[in-house]
Amino acid sequence: MADSVLYDVTDGLATITLNRPDAMNALNVEAKVALRDAVGAAAADSAVRAVLLTATGRAFSVGQDLKEHVTLLAADREAGTQQTMTTVREHYNPVVRTLATMPKPVVAGVNGVAAGAGLGFALAADYRVVADTAKFTTAFAGVALTADSGVSWTLPRLVGQGRAADLLLFPRTLSAQEAYDLGIANKVVPADDLPAEALAVARALAQGPTVAYAAIKESLAHAAAHSLDETLAKEDELQTRAGASEDHGIAVRAFVAKEAPRYVGR
Repeated sequence: MADSVLYDVTDGLATITLNRPDAMNALNVEAKVALRDAVGAAAADSAVRAVLLTATGRAFSVGQDLKEHVTLLAADREAGTQQTMTTVREHYNPVVRTLATMPKPVVAGVNGVAAGAGLGFALAADYRVVADTAKFTTAFAGVALTADSGVSWTLPRLVGQGRAADLLLFPRTLSAQEAYDLGIANKVVPADDLPAEALAVARALAQGPTVAYAAIKESLAHAAAHSLDETLAKEDELQTRAGASEDHGIAVRAFVAKEAPRYVGR
């Protein structure tokens, strides 16, 4: 895997780290391919029970590497093609889809500015631990583009349709506290504590009932787009699945014995 994205699996936790600190973790083609591959590897690995997505340096990710983007756009104009814009389909969409739908919880440790696709990746996580110095920027219209990286799907679900339209039509930067107040950040911590706090949250999830977590993710996504009756049917289906898991048996026995459960992720 490229040095622009670091990948580690320890004790059931896959840590994926954006690693272009000198470029504020801007996403060039190499980084996008490496991130797509890392997220896919974490989703497919049965030994991985949770994922932590974070970054080095002072930014989470400022989104598309515009220096590379300008060069690629010029090449497209000369060739009469639109190859550059296929990055949404080839890179961003697979990353976001996999983060949002993998049957295991994803934590974003947002250490600094998250803009554009960087914002999209953070929003696609299930839980966001945010440094108090971090910022979220809805930058798309500022460079004459529309939302991508799933932001038109995730942002309204977090802040509401009207507020999402406001943030996208009039792009601006939100502080960590504003993001918390809007429901974008789940937890805000001092910047120096961010690595340890995000890791602690992710490790706790990696040690939890993985089948139940997968069902929770699926049920929330389903309920957002279905009727009450359809949601009740889905809950029945997912609860049956969770009830058949080894972890459910472990939890019930531990409860009766007044002991802490030791989940196995099955």
